[in-house]
Amino acid sequence: MPVVRVHESYHRVPTGLAAKDEDRLATGAVARLRAQGYHVICDTEFDTRHRPASYLPPSSSVAHLADLIGEATTTDEAADALTELTAPHDGVLAAVEEVLIATADFYDGLGEPPDPHIARRLRYLADEVLRVIHTDLSHTRNDLADRHAPHPGRITCAQEVPANEHERSAVCACPPPPRTLPGPPPPVAVGRRR
Repeated sequence: MPVVRVHESYHRVPTGLAAKDEDRLATGAVARLRAQGYHVICDTEFDTRHRPASYLPPSSSVAHLADLIGEATTTDEAADALTELTAPHDGVLAAVEEVLIATADFYDGLGEPPDPHIARRLRYLADEVLRVIHTDLSHTRNDLADRHAPHPGRITCAQEVPANEHERSAVCACPPPPRTLPGPPPPVAVGRRR
């Protein structure tokens, strides 16, 4: 059963299950978590070598970066997530550039009249637009990495469970994050068009 709390979401076994069913669910959960690459410490009775097939889309790892930044409590944590995005040789943006160029190369060989234009447009996106995004995000990442500071609106919750409760409450002692209103968008850079 899904349990959604202020600082976490998790699943728990429904109450009233037979012990055999609880063991089966726990063993299956361990197998699924390990199949996703998680390190799981469990009692030996739940340990299994079985790994169910996993078919997560490749974009899920990129979406995970957004989750990491959304949960970051320090500038270092946010910078670490952006490093995976902006790494020059094996980062996400470098891979997107490779896809754009490979697609442009594909269009070059198709032979229809609009194909060279599409190939040039794809190369423009890789060489100009993506490069601007990569440069801006790299500078942002470097700025965050140089700060070494906690985020003033995000604190790490101790998530302490009072002695009279069996699980954490949906309400904790952490102060609510400050509300910020969205600011105006940055000015558009004006320059020569190619």
